[in-house]
Amino acid sequence: MPRQLVLDLPFRAAMGRSDFFVSDANAAAVAGIEGWQEWPLGKMLLIGPAGSGKTHLAHVFAAQTGALLVSSGDLAGGDPARLADAPALIIEDVDRIAGMAAAQEALFHLHNAAADRGATLLLTARNPPARWGVTLPDLDSRMQQAGQLRLAAPDDRLMSAVLVKLAADRQMALTPALLSYILPRIERSLAAAYAVIVALDGEALADKARPGLRHVRAILGDHSQKQGSALDGAG
Repeated sequence: MPRQLVLDLPFRAAMGRSDFFVSDANAAAVAGIEGWQEWPLGKMLLIGPAGSGKTHLAHVFAAQTGALLVSSGDLAGGDPARLADAPALIIEDVDRIAGMAAAQEALFHLHNAAADRGATLLLTARNPPARWGVTLPDLDSRMQQAGQLRLAAPDDRLMSAVLVKLAADRQMALTPALLSYILPRIERSLAAAYAVIVALDGEALADKARPGLRHVRAILGDHSQKQGSALDGAG
């Protein structure tokens, strides 16, 4: 049977609170975000590995507070007036400002301005401040003062829920057998879950068939070969 041509159309992931699954890996962080009015000094660090749900929780916080979301890499060239009027701010990937003197200076002044007017500040990072490599002492001391919410890598319960939800969003039924096969073979990250479901959807559509084990095996086999090739080339 000829395979169907599949167009790679954009897909927007749902970022609402009802779309965020709670498990032992993130329950404390979710509670902390929902209790933002009680944050000491009106600021908080949300720390977790890549794919643990930091961006999703940041969007939940934004929906609750009307916060503006800014990438740390855009701080130096941002619009100070626009940021100054926001009731709350989210600065993503703050741990990436090491070696970026202008961004560190901008974050320092933004932090102080937010504190002066009582705006709430949420900052996301993969690691705690001691590992950021911040070279501006005043900024480093202020980051060290912030409270911390921790996200662990997704556990099996969370990964299962996310995989099933992502499949359902694409009108796919992920059977228990497929789920059991996928879970131990992918990395523990929400990004990995998303990538597998996107690939599975494409394989099934191209084959004009329901998602099956042969599709999953083809996807994970391709991923393994690509990873192996990358490792071989890395020396």
